[in-house]
Amino acid sequence: MADMTLVIGDKAISSWSLRPWLALRQTGVAFHEVLIPLRRPETRTAILAHSAAGKVPVLHHGAVTVWESLAICEYLADRFPEAGLWPEPPEARALGRAAATEMHGGFPELRRALPMDLLREPAPQPLTPEVTAEVARISGLWRDLRSRFQTLGPFLLGRFTIADAMYAPVCTRFDSYRVPLDPVCQAYVETVLDWPAMAAWRAAARPYPTATPLR
Repeated sequence: MADMTLVIGDKAISSWSLRPWLALRQTGVAFHEVLIPLRRPETRTAILAHSAAGKVPVLHHGAVTVWESLAICEYLADRFPEAGLWPEPPEARALGRAAATEMHGGFPELRRALPMDLLREPAPQPLTPEVTAEVARISGLWRDLRSRFQTLGPFLLGRFTIADAMYAPVCTRFDSYRVPLDPVCQAYVETVLDWPAMAAWRAAARPYPTATPLR
């Protein structure tokens, strides 16, 4: 197996880096981690050394370079099917992909108002009607998936999948800003935050002098 390197941004604020990092940890494959501090004068040059897209995360696997979070997760699912990053049943796989894609391209008000910030002292924050509506959509999606797959495990599709990796930063947001949730969604947030890989990422988060939260 060729060496694998994942290039990421600050663990306290880089939600897009967190997603494939969790998926990669789920494969159990050893990998190198390159962390580039964000929002610094040298950041763009450092990232361009790894990807012409100029953004993190980036995965290097031998001669293959994959950029963009969801694409990296899908690459890992294809290369390591034994990791179960997507479930086998077509219905579950389709629902998981739909949920992941909705997260990938949606919820702009939530991202803008409640950026991921693992160093923030948890405290409530007033929510606009637009953010409240997006929280309601996410909560409804989570409840639906949990009702379908709850007998298979505590994650959205039962066991941990790419869908959970995509929503993991949302779980940190809901926790950091103390967003009111129903019991099902609160239990899911706690499941994700207590997951060993997620706990390891949070423990490694630390401040960088010029870093600011990203959406």
